[in-house]
Amino acid sequence: MTNLSMEAIQTQQATELSSKIISVFELLMDSALDIPQYQRPYKWTGKNINQLFSDIAIHKDKSAYRLGTVVFHHEGGTRNIVDGQQRTISLLLAARALIQRNNEEKLKRKDLRERLLKLEQAMVNPGFTSEISQKNIHSNYLEVARIVSRADFTEAHIDFFLNKCQVVAVALNDVSEAFQFFDSQNARGRDLEPHDLLKAYHLREFSPRDEQLKAATVARWENSDTDELATLFSQYLYRIRNWSKGVSARYFSKDDGDLFKGVNIDTVTSYPYVEQLRIAHHFVDNYNGQYERKIDSRELGFPFHLDQIIINGRRFFELISHYQGKVARISAESWNGHELVGAEGLDGYAKTIMDTLNSYPARTRTGDCYVRAMFDCLLIYYIDKFGHADISRAIEKIFIWAYSLRLKMQVVQLASMDNHVLENNLFRLIKDATRPADFINCTLPVLSGQKSTRTGEIETLFKAMKYYE
Repeated sequence: MTNLSMEAIQTQQATELSSKIISVFELLMDSALDIPQYQRPYKWTGKNINQLFSDIAIHKDKSAYRLGTVVFHHEGGTRNIVDGQQRTISLLLAARALIQRNNEEKLKRKDLRERLLKLEQAMVNPGFTSEISQKNIHSNYLEVARIVSRADFTEAHIDFFLNKCQVVAVALNDVSEAFQFFDSQNARGRDLEPHDLLKAYHLREFSPRDEQLKAATVARWENSDTDELATLFSQYLYRIRNWSKGVSARYFSKDDGDLFKGVNIDTVTSYPYVEQLRIAHHFVDNYNGQYERKIDSRELGFPFHLDQIIINGRRFFELISHYQGKVARISAESWNGHELVGAEGLDGYAKTIMDTLNSYPARTRTGDCYVRAMFDCLLIYYIDKFGHADISRAIEKIFIWAYSLRLKMQVVQLASMDNHVLENNLFRLIKDATRPADFINCTLPVLSGQKSTRTGEIETLFKAMKYYE
């Protein structure tokens, strides 16, 4: 009886949940599609539209290109979109623009003309009451119309968009289950983190030559603690990359994913700026693949830098692995300098600074953690560029720069940290520096009159270093 009940349950689940891969044409031909009123406003911008069509242009020679997942539930004769409405609306706009192009100039290919005519007759035309949605739909339609009307958007591109661009269509009969499926986007039952989305993106960007490395790459990523990965991205990589460009870096979200997307060595046009990346990429692979490596067991790592252009695919995962180790050695309370600079250790005030930062009682307060984050990020960025050259002097300079905020403000918030960096941006100074002295010789203001009852150790150091009057 129990086995029969389990089989009945499994059969019921199979009928309630169905998924299949369909083309954009098949998706948009579904006249039962609807955008329910409970959905959030349409917020895609021209940037999203251009990124979508840029990806399509890059992958147009593939047999198929997956655009993502659309989740919807059946309600009578309607298929309400629960997840994927932003993408679906954008695809509808693109189809409308292509129909308009065909009406104006008539495509040469009969099959494409017929498909666009069918779409024109079958496609849904949902209404939107939100002013935000109306504004973005209007501006994005104009943007996509400009893209598809260009001479370089050929009929081959149209064919690829309609017939070879695909989505995974997931349909459920119960709306609550549809939302549960949407909210539980992976086996651990949590919403996808920004770094999860980057993982999926860069796996798709793997070179065909690297396909055999995918399994090992995924295994290493999955064996990493997800909270540690989230911290690596949000507290270090995201902040350093943005601050080095002079851009605010408060909350790392899914909208910031483009910060960690770059170029695909195999498909990017041979622009002059790409050549140094291409040379390094192939040289490292060639060096490590030579038979001599079986004798000397040497391996050359790719010369990664925190502010570099990202190389999509395998190199992205290598970059993250590289900085997982590097950040862990430098950040938080994991070192006092001896591990990094050899037996001689730190000199001057540097060792006292590190010992103090790792021990003063108020260091765990929220504001002090923000200040420590600034200190760690700038130190990591310095070491990433100059190694351990003049590291003691660099630590002294970074300490004064970061902890002056702690002494000036009784309450340090996330915005305080971000504003302090942008108003006194030593990240930009390191980015432009060609030698350690360019950074170490910068002048910092002397504090006066600040009194803190809970950071006496910091104040004492400032006085000893002649930065407090």
